Amino acid sequence: MPTKDTSTEQLIKETAKRIFFTEGRLHATTQDIADAAGVNRAALHYYFRSRDQLIDTVFQEAMQALSQRLASVMESPSPFRKKIEELIEVFLADMVAYPYQETFMVTQLNTLGHQLIERIHINPTNSFLAEVEREMEKGTLEKMNPIHFLMNLFSLLSYPLIMAPLYCQFFGLSETAFKQLMDERKELISRLLFKD
Repeated sequence: MPTKDTSTEQLIKETAKRIFFTEGRLHATTQDIADAAGVNRAALHYYFRSRDQLIDTVFQEAMQALSQRLASVMESPSPFRKKIEELIEVFLADMVAYPYQETFMVTQLNTLGHQLIERIHINPTNSFLAEVEREMEKGTLEKMNPIHFLMNLFSLLSYPLIMAPLYCQFFGLSETAFKQLMDERKELISRLLFKD
């Protein structure tokens, strides 16, 4: 049996990511992806038996990559406030670079539910949640369940980006103006979360 060309496999995955995450074409067909990658559909099916398998691979890799970037910040020795600022920076940079990634992820989670979630290894470390709790005890954060704190943080980050097309239309914002708002949000979110 011939060995698979990993460069072609990688090209197909990167093309799918660009189509799904950057262009927002969540319903692109295998033919669309093959055409954009410059390969024939038979080659795409050689590496990925089906569109679902390709989507699953793209999803898993994207979730793992984001999880690793976030975990590296959460587990860093930086002071807590600096960690939060770094989390905001990492998350927003990822979302601005791939504006439809979050929509893709949420769609996949809602479509496949528990069977997909069970294969994801994303878990904020207990030490980070304990650190959030210590900050609450010190009075720098509003007291709440630390899980609420993380849910609030990620909601403040992701919701405006998921709704970007609607907000741009509603407020008459250009892409540049919207990106400027997202840059302003970095500081705004930090001020919303911390009491001082």
